[in-house]
Amino acid sequence: MLDKAASVLNALEAGPATLAQLVNATHLARPTAHRLAVALEHHRLVGRDMQGRFVLGPRLTELASAAGEDRLLAAAGPVLAALRDHTGESAQLYRRQGDQRICVAAAERPIGLRDSIPVGATLAMTAGSAAQILLAWEEPDRLHRGLQGAKFTATILSGVRRRGWAQSVSEREVGVASVSAPVRGQSGRVVAAVSISGPVERLSRQPGRLHAAAVASAANRLTEVLRRTAE
Repeated sequence: MLDKAASVLNALEAGPATLAQLVNATHLARPTAHRLAVALEHHRLVGRDMQGRFVLGPRLTELASAAGEDRLLAAAGPVLAALRDHTGESAQLYRRQGDQRICVAAAERPIGLRDSIPVGATLAMTAGSAAQILLAWEEPDRLHRGLQGAKFTATILSGVRRRGWAQSVSEREVGVASVSAPVRGQSGRVVAAVSISGPVERLSRQPGRLHAAAVASAANRLTEVLRRTAE
């Protein structure tokens, strides 16, 4: 039965299908194909389009995302450590969760003044370069909602999209500067932000000039991990 269910999913990989098209593609009996498609729909592995045709369901995307996130977190440790060693500043990886962003990985400076963001820390989406990155490429309506109450503007986010990185100075916390760049999933959507943060005294009031290239390079390495995961 598992093989038959897999044949239904394989058939839908080519695109939406009516029940008759599923029968033709899978060579299953019509009642069997219908029963399996409906059962898979119950588990959200199959869905329906506007015409009522069967399509691959949202659960597959969620599972793929979870698998990609595991690989992302596994790869993040050494990439963030290398970024910390190169820049001399604490490095973090953030993911968005609703109206907040969560630090899911970090590499801290061992000594000296540091801006410590522990793994699991929850920060607002209204301030900081990582928040700018996680919002800048959103759909227009979500972007507009995200700007309400934010310390950055639509013009700033336009610059972020143009440059491919973001910076902030005393935006989230007075005296703290940061630089961030996007990590993209297999579809090209921004799924995380790589950041470094530290005192303005070290990072200056133009931290991107110092470290944007290194932060963007680290983010690109993690993007490549997700791209390889999808192949």
